Amino acid sequence: MDIGELLDYKPANTPKRPLPEEEVNQIQENETDYERQKKLRRLAKHRVQQIEKQEQERLKAEQEKIAEEQRLKQERQDMVQKLVDENLAGTDDGVLDEAALKRMILLFEKKVLKNQEMRIKFPENPEKFMESEIELHDILTEMHAIATVPDLYPILVNLKAVSSLLELLSHENTDIAVAVVNLLQELTDLDSLNENEEGTEILIDALLSKQICALLVQNLERMDESVKEEANGVHTTLGIFENIMELRPDVVVDVGKQGLIQWLLKRIKAKMPYDGNKLYCSEILSILLQNNEENRALVGEIGGIDNLLQQLAYYKRHDPSSPDEQEMMENLFDCLCSCLMDKQNRDRFLRGEGLQLMNLILREKKLSRNGSLKVLNHALSGPQGKDNCNKFVDILGLRTIFPLFMKTPKKNRKRMLSTEEHEEHVISIIANMLRNCRGTQRQRLMTKFVENDMEKVDRLMELHFKYMEKVEMIDAEIDEKSTGNEDEDEIYLKRLNGGLFSLQLIDYITLEVCNSGPNIKKRVTHILNMRGGTLKTIRQIMREYAGNLGDDGDKEWQEQEQRHILKMVDKL
Repeated sequence: MDIGELLDYKPANTPKRPLPEEEVNQIQENETDYERQKKLRRLAKHRVQQIEKQEQERLKAEQEKIAEEQRLKQERQDMVQKLVDENLAGTDDGVLDEAALKRMILLFEKKVLKNQEMRIKFPENPEKFMESEIELHDILTEMHAIATVPDLYPILVNLKAVSSLLELLSHENTDIAVAVVNLLQELTDLDSLNENEEGTEILIDALLSKQICALLVQNLERMDESVKEEANGVHTTLGIFENIMELRPDVVVDVGKQGLIQWLLKRIKAKMPYDGNKLYCSEILSILLQNNEENRALVGEIGGIDNLLQQLAYYKRHDPSSPDEQEMMENLFDCLCSCLMDKQNRDRFLRGEGLQLMNLILREKKLSRNGSLKVLNHALSGPQGKDNCNKFVDILGLRTIFPLFMKTPKKNRKRMLSTEEHEEHVISIIANMLRNCRGTQRQRLMTKFVENDMEKVDRLMELHFKYMEKVEMIDAEIDEKSTGNEDEDEIYLKRLNGGLFSLQLIDYITLEVCNSGPNIKKRVTHILNMRGGTLKTIRQIMREYAGNLGDDGDKEWQEQEQRHILKMVDKL
């Protein structure tokens, strides 16, 4: 092939991708290359136009669908408003009357039944039953109007609406369950009691007879608090429990047995960021344990003491990040204090190294120090605190408590204990150790009062005169306001709260240390003489104390302790 043939050679034009068969047929074999290319461009342009047209039609259809959904939603809203208007027709100022309530309950029952039927009929097709679900939710929202008329609660109960409401707590859709919870919280609000006590009592009776507490706990178990609405539902559920327990304090035992205590402990222990629900859980648990021996015992049986200690251990080296979290921490300390009033729980506290934790918290000087002082006071008090007292000395607790005895920390607005409360706890802890410790532990305790030139005896006398002055002021106030008809127990209680209790503990410690050796007694007598006091005053206070030992321990222990105090008084 010469150079001319090479220059004249042109490769055949072929399409980059195969054409559809019908388009290939439109291209005739005898067409020139130019005509063929022109026709191909025209076909390509036509295809682009078809695609654009299809996309426009799709967008138009979607817009029509959205418009239709909005129209249906508006129709539903109009229908709900119409129902509300109908329900409120014939009433004054938009307040429900008996006829309107009956219509509302009838409509509610119909919505419940329709939703059940649709769910049974189309279990695998939510689109089919979703509309009935929305209607049910809407009627539950409307029923909040009932809470404004507690007089109608008996009618609500008579129409069996309570049963239907409680059945919805287990509804597959948690939104429905949360809507029921919101309604129940409003119906049981304490404001209702103020408006109509009889009606509210009837409703509460009906709810309790239908096991509302157990049903609410079951509903709590399935709530996912990562979903905002369900987290709000948890908070509202706790509000229902609070309302019921305030209206019926006698139900706290049943509430605890029906699973609420277990759930609260589990929720407090859950590794979740601090939130308002955790605070509310601590408050409800504190209410359940207050003045209730059965619930305290239950907490110990299900491992609640270790649970509380684990949560409080965090605050050994960390202060709460907010006032609300500080309140939660204090609630947990209060829960632990309540539990320690049970003998077996004190043993669990001892085995769970609760004393070691409280001792470490005191040394760290964080906000949790005040709570740990209260817990130690409860753990060491009375005859049941004997083992804890001896153990506290063994773990070098004296090195922690006596610096607090010698110098009360300055009051801080974030530290909730007052100076007097702080001193009372410290004095009570030392008094209980003197009462309960024996052997080497007692010797180590007594040694503290003679070391450093008896500085702790000097501090003891300083506190004696401080609280003696407070009691004298209270006595003067009582005498000034006396009419001669006051109850002696009330007067004594007022004196105790005014400083007499701390003074009694201070003088009890004084009595114990004076009986341990003549040198301490000489020091005490010397200080009393210098400041115009006498041993006679201490004797009088201790005789009064011996005659009012309180309820700690059994009768045999009280008699034994009384004899012991009076014997020391005689020796003084």
